[in-house]
Amino acid sequence: MTELLFRTDPYLRTCTATVLAHTPEGGIVLDRTIFYPTGGGQPGDSGQLSWAGGQIDIATTLKAEGGAVALVPAAPKPMPAPGTTVTQELDWERRHRHMRVHTALHLLSVVIPLPVSGGAIGADKGRLDFDMPEAPEDRDALEAALTALVDRDLPVTEEWITDAELQANPGLVKTMSVMPPMGQGRVRLVRIGQGADQVDLQPCGGTHVARTGEIGAIRLGKIEKKGRQNRRVSLHLDG
Repeated sequence: MTELLFRTDPYLRTCTATVLAHTPEGGIVLDRTIFYPTGGGQPGDSGQLSWAGGQIDIATTLKAEGGAVALVPAAPKPMPAPGTTVTQELDWERRHRHMRVHTALHLLSVVIPLPVSGGAIGADKGRLDFDMPEAPEDRDALEAALTALVDRDLPVTEEWITDAELQANPGLVKTMSVMPPMGQGRVRLVRIGQGADQVDLQPCGGTHVARTGEIGAIRLGKIEKKGRQNRRVSLHLDG
């Protein structure tokens, strides 16, 4: 298995690692990584891998078999052999924007307290699909409520609960179509706010900013009808 360093420190931008293997598809598996693999609507990280005598650009990162993470080269080039010590350099600007959008989408699920049927995260915008038969009456009020949560600069923290604890509290899960990853014995929860100021608590495996104020300026985009019961709500980073 690959040690997921982004879980304990999503702000880690560089670190060394050892190459464990190459996947049949041409990915590079490391013993530990700061690169987030595609999942939960969040894109895989990109960046660069370097070692004595070589370097390679990483286009994306994917989950591999057996709990491994594979870094996918941007172009065919000589790859570091298993056993090689490498240095990982994250495309931090892109990753940080993903973190900002991801946390903003959690806040969007607070101001629109309806079941979520889908979602996607990008470097400039994100969206959630809601079980929402009718369009919201006051879009401006939603945007103002979202901005107010950002401006409160609430702390974003995590904790872990057991699979059994999650099954006993199904209300924590906001997504209708995708259940949080279970089977490892524990599930990660992301909490926004603390104590009386808590506004959100839900299972999530992605990367987030440390405080909501770090999201910065955001605005609501289109609210589109996607089927009889669903509406897609987009939000954009404004800087």
